[in-house]
Amino acid sequence: MSGILKSVLDHLDLERIETNLFRGTNVVMGSPRVFGGQVIGQALVAASRTVEDRAAHSLHGYFLRPGDLEHPIIYDVDRIRDGKSFTTRRVVAIQKGEAIFNMSISFQKAEEGLSHQIEMPDVPAPEDLPSETEMFKNMVDAGSPEMKQMLDRDRPIDMRRVEPYNYAKPEKRPPLQHTWLRAADPLPDDIYVHQCVLAYASDMGILSTCMLPHGKSFMSGMMTASLDHAMWFHRTFRADEWILFVQDSPTSGGARGFNRGSMYTRDGILVASVAQEGLIRQIS
Repeated sequence: MSGILKSVLDHLDLERIETNLFRGTNVVMGSPRVFGGQVIGQALVAASRTVEDRAAHSLHGYFLRPGDLEHPIIYDVDRIRDGKSFTTRRVVAIQKGEAIFNMSISFQKAEEGLSHQIEMPDVPAPEDLPSETEMFKNMVDAGSPEMKQMLDRDRPIDMRRVEPYNYAKPEKRPPLQHTWLRAADPLPDDIYVHQCVLAYASDMGILSTCMLPHGKSFMSGMMTASLDHAMWFHRTFRADEWILFVQDSPTSGGARGFNRGSMYTRDGILVASVAQEGLIRQIS
């Protein structure tokens, strides 16, 4: 397993310090603040460790304050309800005595029921597309030294964009993008690991969708940050196999952009949906 993916999994493996209290440390991603996907994934891990025999089917979280890379994060789990079919947990992420994130997670006992889905779009296969690392090679010389460090690094998630995009020189285009993604190496056969890794990856790049029609990116004088994040798990999957992340943005306004995503397995099964609103404030 590659060093960076092992590091992510190690950071998702929280330390239990009390019955409902967990401690997590931070993955350095090149950004000056804690990556939002890490906090989502760790909060889901904390909640999952208080549940047995049922998997998460939805989560809804709010980012309250930027995370400090230099300090661990404490996750406080509130066991709101344990029902016959559904279990509900609320998790508050705390740093230096202040809440930086809170999330509600619902778990469900597996059962059969009516099933349908919208079809996956027809796009090129991931093997026919350059990796994100290759795509970023042309951008490493642009931006600040911190930006160069963030772009020129090993990545725990292998991402292949169907529509190439130059963050250093963005051009206006419709608010729609397709990205293949998977964990960079095989993962353990544990549904909670796969859910947490996909939750981690779901915050990678989705916020850029709402800036596409404006010809903007995080490298072009914008202050960007995830404000809230929701995810629904529809069916089982493996996060170490290719998943197509179809993203669109119906609207933006008030320095906020709204983004949606659908996640399909390679054989066209819709396994998860994502929604996120983010800050997109012009600062220069």
